[in-house]
Amino acid sequence: MKVHLIVDSTADVSEAIRARLTVVPLTVHFGSEEYIDGVTISKQAFYEKLIESDVLPSTSQATPAAFSEVFADIAERGESAVVLTISSRLSGTCQSAMIAAADYPGIYVVDSRSAATGTGILAELALRLMDGGMSAADVAARLEAERENVCLVALLDTLEYLKRGGRISKAAAFAGSMLSIKPVISIRQGEVVVLGKARGSRQGNNLLAAQIDAAGGVDYDKPVLLGYSGLSDALLQKYIADSARFWEGKVENLQTTQIGSVIGTHAGPGAIVATFFKKQE
Repeated sequence: MKVHLIVDSTADVSEAIRARLTVVPLTVHFGSEEYIDGVTISKQAFYEKLIESDVLPSTSQATPAAFSEVFADIAERGESAVVLTISSRLSGTCQSAMIAAADYPGIYVVDSRSAATGTGILAELALRLMDGGMSAADVAARLEAERENVCLVALLDTLEYLKRGGRISKAAAFAGSMLSIKPVISIRQGEVVVLGKARGSRQGNNLLAAQIDAAGGVDYDKPVLLGYSGLSDALLQKYIADSARFWEGKVENLQTTQIGSVIGTHAGPGAIVATFFKKQE
């Protein structure tokens, strides 16, 4: 039986695997203008609008109906699927998928407890498992175990976008703006947490490196993915050069991706993110 992998549009993946996924999109709003993430607005066009617009965009979760449409087609062919969503603590999209999946016994929904490239590396791992012949039920169970080992650390240009989107407290954002710092954040137990503060990108890159060390190192046998938000990957390339000890000779082809519109709404431009599986004892 063929097993499909379905993600929502907040999952950021490398171009090498994008074509193998079925994507259920969320929605981005600039005032009265509505865009379907990745369908009626590209990543590049989104960041151009984000930088130029006086209106801060908002986002809407994917609906049960959007998932049901995809599930019905798979069920009609007698096939199965694993659905990997953004953390249920960050969006109602996971709940929408679960509501829709209740009518389809061959559909297995997994809350990634992460977002963006964090969901992305879980998706890549899922494809590897599927290529090895694993069933949808077994893939879903494996992802629920492996999601605890996902480490996402990001250096943001500002906390302002997270504050406006309600993802962190106003007090945390105010402290950051007063100190003119670049915050380092992570996603733990499905929620955004601020790990540290740095003045300037070099200190920020050092703090990112310290967080990788603190995680116990990288499991290079599993997917690694780096990302950036905004129109240019210049900051990411600088980070890659500064953190070469983690990648050179250890990752054959270091994959990078541009962060999509929904997560970009909350992270803002100028962010860089490193995502990997923690090395196990």
